[in-house]
Amino acid sequence: MTCNNCESSWFWKKIGRCQRCMNQLSVLCLLFWGIWLLWGMHHIKSVEGIALIGFGLAVHLLLSLHLWMKFVILPLRKSKPH
Repeated sequence: MTCNNCESSWFWKKIGRCQRCMNQLSVLCLLFWGIWLLWGMHHIKSVEGIALIGFGLAVHLLLSLHLWMKFVILPLRKSKPH
């Protein structure tokens, strides 16, 4: 990754600050739904179908965490007087 936020070492200092990471996760979420609608929906009980569900769950949860940090937690931290 190329931005300064992604080069820091601690997970909680990075999350919600890198637009590039959020864009990549958004594309992965869209790809997941495309693959799910074309293939995964018909192979739910196969190993590949279960792996696809796990991938989709992980990507969506990570994107949700990024968005939660960006739009809820970080604005609250900035509004608090130090």
